[in-house]
Amino acid sequence: MTPLVSRPVLGVVAAACVLAAVLWGRSARRLLRAYRRIERTGRQDEGSVQALHLAQSSYLKDLHTTVLYSALFVVAALAAATGRSLYALPFLLILVGVGLTLRYGRRFLGAARVSEARALLERRAEEVLAQQELAPVRWSARLAPAHLPEMEGFEIGQAYQPGTGAMAGDFYDVTTLVPSRWAAVIGDVTGHGIDASITAFQVKYLLRVLLGQYRDPAQAVEELNAVLSAQTRGEELVSLCAVVFDQAAGTLRYASAGHPPAWLWHGGEVRPLRATGPLVALDPRGTYFSREVSLDPDDVLLLYTDGLSEARSGEVLFGDERVAQMLRRDPGMDLTAMCKQLLGTAQDFASEPLSDDVAILAIRRT
Repeated sequence: MTPLVSRPVLGVVAAACVLAAVLWGRSARRLLRAYRRIERTGRQDEGSVQALHLAQSSYLKDLHTTVLYSALFVVAALAAATGRSLYALPFLLILVGVGLTLRYGRRFLGAARVSEARALLERRAEEVLAQQELAPVRWSARLAPAHLPEMEGFEIGQAYQPGTGAMAGDFYDVTTLVPSRWAAVIGDVTGHGIDASITAFQVKYLLRVLLGQYRDPAQAVEELNAVLSAQTRGEELVSLCAVVFDQAAGTLRYASAGHPPAWLWHGGEVRPLRATGPLVALDPRGTYFSREVSLDPDDVLLLYTDGLSEARSGEVLFGDERVAQMLRRDPGMDLTAMCKQLLGTAQDFASEPLSDDVAILAIRRT
C-alpha cells in the first residue's frame, strides 16, 4: 500500500491513462497520415502550405498529449505494482512532455495564428456569400417593389417572381406625374445577370423622368430609345409598356415597345392593347406612337412580361390568350389575388420551374 493512495485506485488510474494514451495515439496517427498525404501532393501554393503546417502541428500536439498520458500510465502502473509512492518519477517523466513543448512550442503558436486567420477569412467569406444571396432580393425589391403608391380612384395589384438567374431584369413602376395624371410602366430587359439588371434599373428611373417631361408616353419612349441606343452594346433590348392615366378626362394613353399585349376589360369585353413600336434599343431611329382609350369605372388593365405567357409545358406555351381568359372569367376579383392566381396557374401549367422573370401589374378604375 502507498501511504496516500491504495493500489486498486492506482490501477484504475493506470488503466484510465493507458486508455487516454491509446485514444490520443490513434488521433495522432490519423493526423500523421493526413500530414503525409498533403505532403505527397507536393503543392506549394499558400493554401496547401498552410494546410501542411496545420496538419503537422495538430499531429505534434496529439503526440505530445499521448506522451504525457503514457508517462502518467507508467508512474501509476509502477506505483500500483510495487506499492511505492514513486513521487519523483512523475516529475522526471513530465520533463519529456516539457521538452516536446519547448521544442515545438513556436510551431504550435504559429499554427494557432494560422487557424485564427483562417477562421477570420472563413467568417468574411460567409459574410460575402450572405451579401451575394441578399443582393438579388434587395435588387428585385427596387425593380418591382411589393408595396406600390396608392392612386386615388384606382385599385392596383401586382405579383413578381425572379427567374432562376442571379439577378432580375423585369421591372414595373407606378408614379405620379402631375396631380391629375399618373403613370404605370412594366418592362423586360433581354438576357440575365447583373448587366440586364442594371439596365432595367436605369430604364425604370430614366423613363420616370421622361414621362414627367413629355405628355405623350410615345415621346418619352422614343427619347428613351435614343438614349439607350447611343450607350448600349446592342445586346440588351428592352420591351416595355408605358401607360399614362388622366383622372380628369377618364382616359388612358399608352405606348408599347415590342411588349406582350396588355389586356383591357372594358364594356364587358377583353381587348388587347398591342405594341405601338419596336423594342427599345433595336433601332436608334425607331418611331413610336401612342393610343388613347376611354376608361370607365370597373375597367381593368392587365400588364405582364413574357415570362408569364412563355411558361412552357413541353412544346406548348401558356400564351397570351390564357391570360386574357383569366381576366375575362372574373374581372371583379381582388387584383392582387388575380395577379397571384395568374402566376400560380402558369407555374402549375409549366412542366419545369419558370426560368424567366415574371412581373404582373393589374389596375382597376374604381
